Amino acid sequence: MAKILDQKSSFYVLAVVVMGAFLIPYMGAALNVSLPSIGREFSLDFVILGWIPTAFILANAALILPFGRLGDIYGRKKIFTLGVGLFTLASFMAFFSPSANYLIVFSFMQGVGCSMIFGTGVAILSSVFPLGSRGEYFGIYVTSVYIGLLAGPLLGGFLTQTFGWRSIFLFNIPVGLIILVLIFLKIKTDWIGSKGESFDLKGTLVYVPAIIILLYGFTNIFSTYGQLLVILGILLLVGFIILELKTPKPIINPRIFKKVVPAISSASTLLMITSTSAIWTLISLYLQYIQSLSPVIVGILLAIQPLTVALVSPLAGRLSDRIYGAPIALVGIILSCIGLLLAIFIGFETSLIYIIALSIILGLGNALFSSPNTNIFMSSIDREFYGSASAVLSTIIFTGQLLSLGILLLVFSGTLGGLEVIPSQFAAFISSQKITFSIFFILSIMGTFLILLLVLKKGSKT
Repeated sequence: MAKILDQKSSFYVLAVVVMGAFLIPYMGAALNVSLPSIGREFSLDFVILGWIPTAFILANAALILPFGRLGDIYGRKKIFTLGVGLFTLASFMAFFSPSANYLIVFSFMQGVGCSMIFGTGVAILSSVFPLGSRGEYFGIYVTSVYIGLLAGPLLGGFLTQTFGWRSIFLFNIPVGLIILVLIFLKIKTDWIGSKGESFDLKGTLVYVPAIIILLYGFTNIFSTYGQLLVILGILLLVGFIILELKTPKPIINPRIFKKVVPAISSASTLLMITSTSAIWTLISLYLQYIQSLSPVIVGILLAIQPLTVALVSPLAGRLSDRIYGAPIALVGIILSCIGLLLAIFIGFETSLIYIIALSIILGLGNALFSSPNTNIFMSSIDREFYGSASAVLSTIIFTGQLLSLGILLLVFSGTLGGLEVIPSQFAAFISSQKITFSIFFILSIMGTFLILLLVLKKGSKT
């Protein structure tokens, strides 16, 4: 059952969840800017370099659901707190990484901590703030994510250029400690939606390796080894679904997707995230390799999109409290389609004005889509499933991010192979970039049709 909090306690809950939501995208965005510097220090090819952010997202995609369910059973605040602690510790260890392999391991550990944070954050907000005002707080939540994406390239670019790439990890430590202090001193309430219920250990032991094997295989799909892993991952997922249908208290409750609205909303989220997430990794590499810009300048350019989202998201969330969110989300995903179409034409001589305009369009698209669609999804879920639903939504988001990076790695490994990005490979880089953006554009068109279904479904009832 949800516990009613006074205004001051609610503020501390919001502050803690918002800071947690800020930390994760900051890390990802800062890492994007620092990847070329990491690659030069460890002499890495493009594919190995891509595994540093991929390991982080892989851990999220595999573990958010189990931790969301554990939050429902044992306390969402408890799991959230453990996640902040692990993420902070892993950031400290990443600072001392002696090789790329260690950095990939610590990045995976950060992802485990992040899965605890994102697997419970939206559920905590849904438990504290009532229906009718929730869209506004989801808008604040989305804004904090994009402020993290805004701070990441700016601060990450400055730190990388001034102190080296290792310094980007140090920023996480004081912020993580502040969150922990606020939790222990100011938040005495926990939220448990399924107290006393059993945890689906069997399902978890099948689900986690299935996701890891499937998504890892996808990033190596050109090899026989990768194709066999994809087949194995699919078979394990089929076995997992069969097992869940027979389990009284599964980690994914089928009742979440029995309704049409959450099913369509989550599918459109997957397509939207898959089509837009890896854009900024690719544009960061493009600006530094092809246009020879410094990390600081690249950071400023990459900050335009999240700044746009941060400014517009609260307004979009507030609007979705007043009117049905699907038409707002439809406008957002159409703008994303336009931005991705423009991205296909980025080449050697593309002006920075073009990149800025592209960033603003994609920022508006994300802002108008994210918080209204989150509001649609969570408002269609029963209160007892908030933790699982929050974890499902976060799993979809991180799976989309991983698929987005997977498509990026897939295309580039097919053209550049294991080669480093050097001037003689720049033409192949631009060609691969165009193919990647074209795939993303097609996926965004598919997502647009799904959101249109929600608009038409609502319209048919009025």
